[in-house]
Amino acid sequence: MDRTRFIHNYRPLVCYARIDSFALRIENLVMATSLSALNIKTSLLSPIRLQIHVHLRFAISFVAAVLFTLALFAQDKNQPTVDELVAKNIEAKGGATALQNLQSLRVAGKMLVQQGQIELGYLQTKKRPDEVRTEASLQGMTQIQAYDGKEGWRVSPFFGRKDPERMSADDVKALIEDSEIDGPLVDWKAKGSTVEYLGTEDVDGTAAHKLKVVRKNGDVSFVYLDPDHFLEIRVVTGRMRHGAYEEVETNLGDYEKAGGVFVPTSIEAGPKGASDKQRIIIDKLEANVPVDDAIFHFPGQISLPQPQR
Repeated sequence: MDRTRFIHNYRPLVCYARIDSFALRIENLVMATSLSALNIKTSLLSPIRLQIHVHLRFAISFVAAVLFTLALFAQDKNQPTVDELVAKNIEAKGGATALQNLQSLRVAGKMLVQQGQIELGYLQTKKRPDEVRTEASLQGMTQIQAYDGKEGWRVSPFFGRKDPERMSADDVKALIEDSEIDGPLVDWKAKGSTVEYLGTEDVDGTAAHKLKVVRKNGDVSFVYLDPDHFLEIRVVTGRMRHGAYEEVETNLGDYEKAGGVFVPTSIEAGPKGASDKQRIIIDKLEANVPVDDAIFHFPGQISLPQPQR
C-alpha cells in the first residue's frame, strides 16, 4: 500500500474525531450552562416555594384547629347538663309535687336467690325522711334489716341469729341509700352530694346517660338514665366495707305508678360482674300507708332489776 495514500486517508479520520470531540465539548458546555441557569432559577425560586409551603401548612393547621374547636363546642352545646338531666328524671318519675306528696311507700313481692332456685317472701317499707325496713321470709323465719335515720339493726335467723343486733357503720350504708324514696339524684345538693355528668355509656345495648354521684360519706354511685324516659336503669355503687372495697350493681326496670310516682318493680342486685344476683319482683305497691315509727327502731330490751346495795 502507498504510505502517502494511507496517511492521506488517515488524517481526515483524526480531524473528524477532533471535530466530534470538540462538538461534544461544546454540547456539554451548552448543557452545563443550561443546567447552571436552571440551578440559578431554582435557587431563586426555592425560597419563594418554601415560604408558600410554610404558609400553606400553617393555613391547613389553622383551619383544622378551628374546625376541631367548633366540633367540640357543638358537642358540648348538645350535651345535657346535670340540672337538665335531674329535672327530666324528676319529671319522668311523676313530678316534684307527686314526689313530695309521697310520704311512705310499702312494696311486697318475692325475692329469688341462688339463680332463682330459692324464693322468699319480700316486704319493704319506707317513710320520710329517711326510715326503711326490709323483710325476707322463708319457712316461718324472717330476716329483718331496718334503719330509723340514726342507727341500723338486723335479725338474721338464716345465719343462726334470731335476736336483733345493731349494725356497724359500714353495714348500714346500704340501708341509708335504700331509705331514699326519691333516689340519689333528687335534692342532691340538700343531701350534701356532688353530681357530675360523664356522657353516655352502653347498658345492655342502650346508650344511657351516666352521672357520677359522690355522697357526703364518700360513697360513689354511678347512675345510668334511660335516654328516652330518663328513669334509672342501673346504679353501680362503690364503697369501703370492713377495710375492703366493694362494688354493688343494681338493675332497675318495669316501672309502675304508686301515688303518682313511678317505682321500679323489677330489681336485680349483687356484686358487679357477678352472674348470680338476687332478684326482687314486686307485685303490690301501696303509697302513703299509715306506718308506725316503732317498726324502724331497735326493739326494746328487757330491763333487768338493779342489784340492791
